[in-house]
Amino acid sequence: MSLLVVGSIAFDSIKTPVGSVENVLGGAAVYFSLAARCMGPVRLVGVVGRDFPREHLALLQDRGIDTAGIEVADGRTFRWSGEYFEGMNRRETLSVELNVFERFQPKIPPSFQDSEFVFLANASPVTQLSVLDQVRKPRFVMADSMDLWIRTANQGLLDLLRRIDGLVINDDESLLLTGERSIIRAGKAILAMGPSRVVVKKGEHGAILFTSEGASPLPAYPVEDLKDPTGAGDSFAGGLMGSLALRGRTDPEAFRTALAIATVTASFTVEDFGVRRLLDLRKDEVDGRLRRYASMLRIGVD
Repeated sequence: MSLLVVGSIAFDSIKTPVGSVENVLGGAAVYFSLAARCMGPVRLVGVVGRDFPREHLALLQDRGIDTAGIEVADGRTFRWSGEYFEGMNRRETLSVELNVFERFQPKIPPSFQDSEFVFLANASPVTQLSVLDQVRKPRFVMADSMDLWIRTANQGLLDLLRRIDGLVINDDESLLLTGERSIIRAGKAILAMGPSRVVVKKGEHGAILFTSEGASPLPAYPVEDLKDPTGAGDSFAGGLMGSLALRGRTDPEAFRTALAIATVTASFTVEDFGVRRLLDLRKDEVDGRLRRYASMLRIGVD
């Protein structure tokens, strides 16, 4: 099944308690694509500046990512820098230069418009809605969002929720969006806003899937050597949507399996800086860790 992602492509500078990197390949759509391509081909739509190296495009293409939807615009590529502190639970954004991404108006190539699975990476609701007006009849559309849009573009976000099938959001954002004080109540409230699947991410504590059948929590995969949490959420989304597209199913059982695959995929990302660990990640590695993860979750009840 065809999988399309629309979102940011960036250069990241990252500092954590164990090291730092400067101007490495990043962006939500890149992390998503490199995670999802372990399951199958990915179509990527984004924008870069004239400073974006051809080698990076080749790197993506060599890994089964169709870059026909990447626009090269006059200006500089989106740049972000941030620092993580002890424990990696707290992050401070040091700088954001939107550059060409600030004027990004996604143009979905005709060859991508028949995509059956579509992921709208974090962007303004107006930008995300414009994608829905360009794809024909996708089987499943999922989106990401953040507190900025909840605060500044709430009505647009509510309009988007009525047109998509799934939402992935973190725990604090789910409370902000709904005004609830409980994650469980928040998940149910978002379901009532339109999507039939809601995934609330809880960082190192895992994630919860909400459907009409109820809530299904899964813990995070225990990572021994944590180096850089950047892109973990986007890799999670890539593993999730890649799994759904591979199987061509979105029923609750398939979604719970996809959630487990998303969890283990994200666990690889944090083991190195930026996208390094994802560049050579193989599906058999994901499958092996998935088996170990499933074994951890088995319990006996007298």
